[in-house]
This record gives sequence, structure tokens and C-alpha cells, in this order.
Amino acid sequence: MAGHEHHHHFSLCFCDLMRLMWSLVAPCAVLSLLLTLTLLLVLLGLRLWLQGRRKARWARDGGPSVAFFHPYCNAGGGGERVLWCSLRALMNRYPGVSFVVYTGDQGVTGEQILEGAQQRFNITLPRPVAFVFLRRRSVVEASSYPHFTLLGQSAGSMFLGWEALTAFVPDLYVDSMGYAFTLPIFRYLGGCKVASYVHYPTVSTDMLSVVRERNPRFNNADFISRNPLLSTVKVVYYCCFALLYGLAGSCSDVVMVNSTWTLGHILALWRSPSRTSIVYPPCDVRAFLDIPLEEEDEEDVEGWEELGQELGSGEEEAGRGEDKKGHTIVSVGQFRPEKDHQLQIKAFRKLLERKGEEPVGRESLQLVLVGGCRNQEDEERVQMLRGLCQELGVADCVKFKLNIPFEELKRELVNATIGLHTMWNEHFGIGVVECMAAGTIVLAHKSGGPKLDIVVPYNDRQTGFLADSEDSYAAAMETILALSPAARLEIRRAARESVSRFSDQEFEACFLAATESLMSQLTL
Repeated sequence: MAGHEHHHHFSLCFCDLMRLMWSLVAPCAVLSLLLTLTLLLVLLGLRLWLQGRRKARWARDGGPSVAFFHPYCNAGGGGERVLWCSLRALMNRYPGVSFVVYTGDQGVTGEQILEGAQQRFNITLPRPVAFVFLRRRSVVEASSYPHFTLLGQSAGSMFLGWEALTAFVPDLYVDSMGYAFTLPIFRYLGGCKVASYVHYPTVSTDMLSVVRERNPRFNNADFISRNPLLSTVKVVYYCCFALLYGLAGSCSDVVMVNSTWTLGHILALWRSPSRTSIVYPPCDVRAFLDIPLEEEDEEDVEGWEELGQELGSGEEEAGRGEDKKGHTIVSVGQFRPEKDHQLQIKAFRKLLERKGEEPVGRESLQLVLVGGCRNQEDEERVQMLRGLCQELGVADCVKFKLNIPFEELKRELVNATIGLHTMWNEHFGIGVVECMAAGTIVLAHKSGGPKLDIVVPYNDRQTGFLADSEDSYAAAMETILALSPAARLEIRRAARESVSRFSDQEFEACFLAATESLMSQLTL
């Protein structure tokens, strides 16, 4: 009897609870509807306000404007070269259009930024460009987000994009640094046409694979890769972020990517094949093209002697002569973790082991690591690499050259037989292009841009070699060194001829073709 009463009491409580929940449904639905309508009205009001500002600016300036979002435009990397070459091409083609650059650089003037572009890249714009200086660039810096960095930076870019949009409302917005989450803000709130140039996808299917397979890499810490639960959580996080990233990127009217590798990932995430095209970045290799491609013959060093005199290093004249008996393997790249200098040193050790039994073995080979150190963390990484050389017993055959001037870099490439590259899935590989232009035989990682776009046959001729492990790198280096001088010369010539695909002129032609549909709408 007591059990029956308890069951009856429980049924009454459950029914009361259901009635209470049902009575709350209607108020919650009405409240949600009101909040949604309020949000829509606010967004509509903001859009009308911003469009009014754009019309007022058009009436004041008398024509359309194009704005580039490039918070680090005063840096000196390949992304900045893309920015200045893009501006130069558009200015020459569309004289009636004004141009603006959103930048987060502080403590410099627009004139100083343009002077820096001229000094670093030898690029002078045909007419003035206006700068909008953003004050909150720190919201997109990785150091601000020790955890959930991708999400934090993306959210920060939306705040920075809003600051840019409220400061100046353009007719065409171009994201030239990869901040995809700014695209919907400019398109739907600002009413702008939007375009993007993607150097590297913020998240990629390769990153997901690394976490799923619990593979420790520079972007997947050991403590996460060793823990199944943390790995699962990170996979879910990446998948959710990839969905949001794809939705944001799909807002772009025109999408330009810098390589076949980037194209594949952007198509998988943004799903806009009809609006997406490859526009290879401009590589300034003119300074390397004056290096003579002479056959490596001991009796024929005149070309190298002339180059040594031109570079003001008489001591290097003998250097090339010495390289007839020995060979230098050079690596050019910043000392960042993703460059994988450890793989270079370990592969070189294996090469020395293979060559050790030959009459002229170990002493005939040298590895030179050339690169820049951005901060204390990079300098500590260099010390770690020096320690690895000591540990592996190759310190006497490995040289480190840090932050060297361009002319010294050029001399290193002149003296080198092999140009070494080991970064996994590099989106393009400007350093690889520079080595090919300088006449070194490239040995690059069998992935990303080097595999799909750069170290590929040119007119049915070999342009270099690819590898992906210590053993394959060592074997490839041994193969290159065993080639006859004439065979190496043929590869070097084909490689140099192939780099014309990455010239400034080729970039500007492709960039103008990709943006023509949008620009024609502005200038009607």
C-alpha cells in the first residue's frame, strides 16, 4: 500500500513538473522571437548607417575605393610583397580608384611604411595610398591566447575588422593576410564586395589528421598526443572551428590562393570552386639570376671568380675551387619549429655515415644553416640545435649563420651544391624558389607547395629532388653528389628556367585577371 502511494505521489510531481515546463514554453518562445527581431533591427540599422557613410565618402572622393586588410603591412615577408605588388597592379590598371590599407603598425607614418617597402622589395607605388592605423592589433596576436589560440585570434580579428570598418567603409574589401572571419562583417554589415588572398588556411584537414593519429608535432603538444581524451576533445574543437572557418570564408566573392596545396584545403573547407583560383606569389629572384651557371669543372672557374670579385669577397674565389673537392649543403629559413632543422641535422649525420668509408668522405661535406632569429625563443632553439650537433658528433661539419646580410646569403648559395628544405606541408616555399634561381640543386620536403608546384618537371626536365624522412633525405643527397657535373648542370638550368612562373609580372597578370569581375563592377 505504501509503495502504491509513493508511486502515485511521484506521478503527481512529474505531471506538475511537465505542466510547469509547458507553461514556460510560450514565454520563452516569445522572448526568443523578440530578442531575434531586436538583433535583426540593430544589424539592419548598423548596415544602413555604414552604407550612408560609404555614400558620403563616395560623394566626397568622387569615385570608388578598395581597402586591403593587412595589420602587419610594415613587416618584410612574402605576404607583404603580395600586398605591394597587388596595389601596384591595381593602381596601374584602374587610375580612377582610390586605395586604402588597414594596418596595425604603430610608431610609423605612411611615408615610412612606403619607404620600407621600397627598400625591402624595390617596389614604388605609382600614386599615393591612404593608411588607416588600427589601435587594437594585439587582439589578433597569438601571444594573447595561450589556449584555444585559433579561436581567440579569429574572434579578435572580428573586433579588429569592426574597428577597420567603422573607420573607413570601402566599396571592395580585400583580406590579404588570411583573416577570414572579417569577411562576413564587411560583406553583410558594410555591404562591401569582398575578396581574399589566402597564404595558408587557418585550419586544415592535415591538422585534423595529426591530432586524430595522435602524432606529436609543433602544433600538437606531447601531453595532448599521449592522452586519448584530450586528443578527442581537440579533434572536436578543430572540427567545430573548421565548420565556422568554412562558413566565414564562403562569404568571399573572389578567392585567390597561393598554391595547389592551399587550393585543395580551401576548396574542402570553403566549398567555392567557381570563385577560387591559384595566383602564385611574386618571388623577387632577379638578384640571383646574375649567378653564372657554369659546369662544375676544375679548369673552368672564371665565372665564379668574376662573381666573387663582384661580391667583394676575394676569399670566396678559392671557396668555389675547394668545392670541386668538397660540397656544401645549405639550408635557408627562419629558426622556427615548423622548419624542422632537426631533420636536416639527423639526415646529414646519416649522409656522413654513408660517405665515411670513402677516401674523401666526412671532411668533404659541410652543412650550413642560414636563418633569422626573431626573438629569444628562436635563439634558444638555435642553442638546442647546436647541442644536437654535439650529441650526434657532427658539430665540426655544421655551421650556423644567423641574421646575415643579403650579399652573404647570396655567397652561401653560390658556394652550395644542394639547397635543403625540410618543412612539412609548407604552403608555398619562396626559399625553395630562391635556391633554384641561384643555381643550387634543391632537395625539398615531399609535401605541400614544393611537391605540387615548385619542384616539378619543367618542359619534361627534372628541376630538383624530394624526400620525407631521414633515410630518404640522406639517400637523395648521396644521389645528387654522385651525379656528374654535366648532369647537375642540366638540373640547375631547368630549375632556373622554371622560376619564371613566379615572377612579379606573372603574379600581377593573374591577380588582375582574378579581380577583374569585381573591379569592373566598381568602375561602371
